[in-house]
Amino acid sequence: MKWKQSGCVAAVLLLFFLLFADSNEGVCEMSQEIRKSALAGTWYPGNPERLKAEILRFLGQVPREKVEGNLVALISPHAGIVYSGQVAAFGYKLIEGETFDSVIVIGPSHRSRFRGVSVYDRGGFETPLGVVPVDTQLAAELMARDKAISFRPEAFSQENSIEIQLPFLQAVLGHFKFVPVAMGTQDESTCRMLADAILSAAGDRRILVVASSDLSHYYGYERAVAMDTELIDKIARMDVDAFLKALASGEGEACGGGAVAVAMMVGLDRGPVKARILKYANSGDVTGDKSGVVGYVSGALYLPLEPEKEKEAPSPGVNLGLSDEEKKALLRVARKSIEARLNGKDFPPPVMESERFRENRGAFVTLKKNARLRGCIGFIEGRKPLLRTIQEMAQAAAFEDPRFYPVTKEELDGLDIEISVLTPLRKIQDVNEIEVGKHGIYIVRGFRSGLLLPQVASEYGWDRITFLNETCRKAGLKPGDWKEKDTDIYIFSADIFGEEEQ
Repeated sequence: MKWKQSGCVAAVLLLFFLLFADSNEGVCEMSQEIRKSALAGTWYPGNPERLKAEILRFLGQVPREKVEGNLVALISPHAGIVYSGQVAAFGYKLIEGETFDSVIVIGPSHRSRFRGVSVYDRGGFETPLGVVPVDTQLAAELMARDKAISFRPEAFSQENSIEIQLPFLQAVLGHFKFVPVAMGTQDESTCRMLADAILSAAGDRRILVVASSDLSHYYGYERAVAMDTELIDKIARMDVDAFLKALASGEGEACGGGAVAVAMMVGLDRGPVKARILKYANSGDVTGDKSGVVGYVSGALYLPLEPEKEKEAPSPGVNLGLSDEEKKALLRVARKSIEARLNGKDFPPPVMESERFRENRGAFVTLKKNARLRGCIGFIEGRKPLLRTIQEMAQAAAFEDPRFYPVTKEELDGLDIEISVLTPLRKIQDVNEIEVGKHGIYIVRGFRSGLLLPQVASEYGWDRITFLNETCRKAGLKPGDWKEKDTDIYIFSADIFGEEEQ
């Protein structure tokens, strides 16, 4: 009886062992499907509470903005979050609380060399904030689109460009599915192939593409800013051809340039997509070491809610009450002032025929030749009577604008003169007060300042954010510096008139 009981026990134990072994084997297989974090504790905090607090701190320092359209893609840096996390937060703040059917995170393969593209098509990626499941269906559909897209586990084992985006996505989206994509080659043909595959596989799904890329690496601060600004300008204009040419020639650098190009191609293929540059900075802005820096940019690509209609835009600026005769008189003074200087004569002080001419007013005189800028100089604030200001600024625009050589006698007849009579500057706290077409912008940060007249934004078709970024460039600042606490923003308007209108 004891033997029989022992035999039963042994049989039960054997059965338990077999069941446990099978179960354990299944657990092992599942654990292999989850790609463990390669960055926790180094590139970002390994403690979940610390990590989330750090990300929320970054997000909390970003002003809440919205894009007037459907978001297609984000461009986000991928350095350790102590370096690039604040820049990345500007993009992720835009999608806080949003929902997407899936997120495709595209990054370069830094450590594994191969041709084509690798897609991770199983399990999920683990961070201290939890496991992000892979959208296996979308991954399979991507791989089915082209034989150059395959699963290469070695492309993801230590790759930072994809993983570094996940804690931000977890913080702002909560639960979501994603497809990790590593680019082994980033030439134009690979970019086009991947963009086509994404468009075909996505179908009607609401997909967000995250292009993971840093910019120039280890140049001195000033050179890095100059290189990065030129490259960012091509993104802002959605000129993917110029962007790829700049990368190929070495004029610009972006380790994930292929990912950015794919995002731009996907956007352009979906419609009249626009780009908004949200923030630019580099490692020197964080560490203070400007001897060899790495550049970071955050940007958003979006489709406007409604296609822009072809319609005649309203005239920029405002009406300050100058009569047509007064405007003609001011334009005559500007031209005669330039003519007198060309002939080596002193232009006599103009007669103050109108009371308005005696008012101290800020004003700019703009010269154009064949519709291209030939000179522009002015006073921001009213220092002298308007008529005197126009006389002096006309000569300054013709002969003292450092961007151009002095005007010649042969050019005079071909010059078109435009005058902008300014309203007083007004400091603002909320950029939503800026009305494109009505307001000009004057930005001051430290010893740097820059001004753009109201008509500039209208001529180039800029939106408010682009106008602010371009004014920063004019001031020698970086795009997005208008958001910094120590930047002062002023607005003004102008009565704008030219010879062609009179």
